[in-house]
Amino acid sequence: MSIFLYRLGRFSYRRPWVFLITWFLILGSVITLAITGGVKISSAITIDGTESQAVIEELRSEFPDTAGGQGTIVFTSPSGERVDEGASAEAIRSSLTAISANEFVVERSTEDLAAVMPKPEDATGPIAPGDAPQPPEQMQGHAGQQVSPAEQEMMMQQALRQQGMLAPGVLISDDGTVALMQIQFSLQVEDLPAGVIDDVVTTATQHAEEVGIMALPTESLKPHEPPLGGHEALGLLVAGLVLFLTLGSLRAAGLPLVTGVLGVAVGLGGAFALSNTVELTSATPVLALMIGLAVGLDYALFIVNRQRHLILREGLSAAEAAGRALGTAGSAVAFAGLIVVIALGGLTLIGISFLTTMALVAAATVLLAVLIALTLLPSLLGIVGERILSPRARQRQQQRSYVQRHGFAHTFASGVVKGRWAVIIGVVALLGVAAIPMTQMSLGMPNGSTANLETTERLASDAVTRGFGEGYNAPLITVIHAPDGEHFDATELPAIAESLERGESVETVRPMGLSPDDTLALFTVIPTEGADAESTTTLVHTLRADSGDLTGIAGTTIGVTGLTAINLDISEKLASVLPLYITIIVILSLLVLLVVFRSILIPIKATVGFLLTIGATFGIMTAIFQWGWLKDLVGIDTAGPILSFLPIMVTGILYGLAMDYEMFLVSSMREAHVHGHQGAQAVIRGFEQSSRVVVAAAAIMVSVFAGFIFSEDSMVKQFGLALAVGILIDAFLIRMTLVPALMATLGRAAWWTPKWLDKILPNLDIEGDRLTDYLRTQRGLTRTHRAEQSNG
Repeated sequence: MSIFLYRLGRFSYRRPWVFLITWFLILGSVITLAITGGVKISSAITIDGTESQAVIEELRSEFPDTAGGQGTIVFTSPSGERVDEGASAEAIRSSLTAISANEFVVERSTEDLAAVMPKPEDATGPIAPGDAPQPPEQMQGHAGQQVSPAEQEMMMQQALRQQGMLAPGVLISDDGTVALMQIQFSLQVEDLPAGVIDDVVTTATQHAEEVGIMALPTESLKPHEPPLGGHEALGLLVAGLVLFLTLGSLRAAGLPLVTGVLGVAVGLGGAFALSNTVELTSATPVLALMIGLAVGLDYALFIVNRQRHLILREGLSAAEAAGRALGTAGSAVAFAGLIVVIALGGLTLIGISFLTTMALVAAATVLLAVLIALTLLPSLLGIVGERILSPRARQRQQQRSYVQRHGFAHTFASGVVKGRWAVIIGVVALLGVAAIPMTQMSLGMPNGSTANLETTERLASDAVTRGFGEGYNAPLITVIHAPDGEHFDATELPAIAESLERGESVETVRPMGLSPDDTLALFTVIPTEGADAESTTTLVHTLRADSGDLTGIAGTTIGVTGLTAINLDISEKLASVLPLYITIIVILSLLVLLVVFRSILIPIKATVGFLLTIGATFGIMTAIFQWGWLKDLVGIDTAGPILSFLPIMVTGILYGLAMDYEMFLVSSMREAHVHGHQGAQAVIRGFEQSSRVVVAAAAIMVSVFAGFIFSEDSMVKQFGLALAVGILIDAFLIRMTLVPALMATLGRAAWWTPKWLDKILPNLDIEGDRLTDYLRTQRGLTRTHRAEQSNG
């Protein structure tokens, strides 16, 4: 591969416009496709095969009116006055009428309102469908006399108030200070055309503001857009500064920025272009942006730094140095990128569709970063030419001695090697302590109760809790199956609801109707506590495990869905597959590093270091986001569970990036060992050669990831912090500190491998030995040719 990449680098350098035009045509094409096709981002995160998903499929076939998505708007009065009287009540009714006129909103009739909305605590008892308030045209006075429209309206309002409602679908709290409007859509929320949600929220807000009350949309009505903002620019700014300090010129530092941004633009453009075919969650493009920027900048840095090194140390021309840089550092970049792609691709083995999409989009972005670094970057180097190094930089470099250039690296590595046992014990103890909180890590999904205090979704959640109780933020949609061969009767529903209400952790239960064949009964179960409470989790499992005790009818079975149940299923499924994925990663790590370094102990050492990184990273995440330690520093004011799919995604990403640093650092030590340096000297020499660029690469990644901590989206914030902390730990504590100490302790044994195994392992030539032999042969042939010409 090194010879092929050398030739590719020379070709790209000499004919830069070939790849420049190619990549910009690709960029223009994907952006055009994304714009013309439209971008569709989904907030729905589901896992096929879970119990909640099976119930959703039943609802779609048996209860089509409830198969669409739901949204909730909460009305409150800033002054604490009642919202169910006077102008406030009229404004809420008017907003409901205007919202119901939307073609994608299912208008609720008065016959459905008692079943759809959960009843307040002071209701007289479960309401059977026939007990719902009658529509005005069916209301009659005494002795069958027709009443006037005004009297009909008054009777309707009285009937609604008896049920704790202001209007069909609008529930009023006991003290009248909070109104809860639930909106039923004909489609899932993520499938609604652009602008529908905005129209609904704007309509409610305008009517509320006219009378001085507040309309607060819950998280169910948040806009489905990629949570991207200016925070990425902050990370890029710091990364640019690191590049400038490492490479010594704005011209050289600008090249990785150009290639990194271009790679991300192509990757995200392609993902958006496919968003109408492949479902993208809101976190998918953000993850691709994070990883694409980080690896794109790092991979370009490795190649440009190697070219400058060859120009300064060996006096090569910029063209020859570019070719050799691609053949050596480019080989390492190609293999490093392959490791990240494999690690992300391993997530597809878990069989979770939204994780597969996230992993494949991120992997594609990494692959693009590698291809751009191997094709476009040498083209840009060709345009820059010899100006990649100024005459002053060349002169300054020549005036410095090797020891001066690497004084700190030499001193640090020597100190680590000398005190290696203290270093090993200290690092392991420190990371072990940091990992302790991981033992109490709980997984969940973001909801209004864990959002920041000033957000509308948090204000809405707090208002619902204040007016109705925590459980009203976590309703459970419950489907009860009749015993085999039997059917339900509408008159049985109140008794079933009463029986369910006697269960532990149940606040109230409301019937929602029967399926067309009367074999399924639909209920809303309101738990006593919120979505993240242990009692709610227990209630979901208790309902699903019931075989008739809770319903009072032997042989019935219960299915539970709704956002709370879906999130619970996702969290439990991901928690169960995390050990399997870590096992896959460990095995993969051992095999890959065995092939790269042709050693038995180095893969074991690298994998143990990675496990220390993962444990400490998740421990710190638990302490900050779940326990609330230092939460103000990352911009959160409410502790909550760790994002359910964060551990498995971060494990895959960190593995790929950690092995990058392992390869770049240890390959330099191996090169020093091959060239005759023994034991600790090989460790120090290899550290000196690679530490500066590894430190710069790690600083760039930490900067890029840390920039996302300032995002207002909690998912993005958690991912940014997890990756920034993980890279900080792995690069500086594991690879730069623990690895040299362990390598010095192992000595020559670090490079041992059985002879039979050495013979069958493929030679990947990461260090470019074949390229060196090829260039030596070419020089020999050139000298021979010249000698023949002179003799002739």
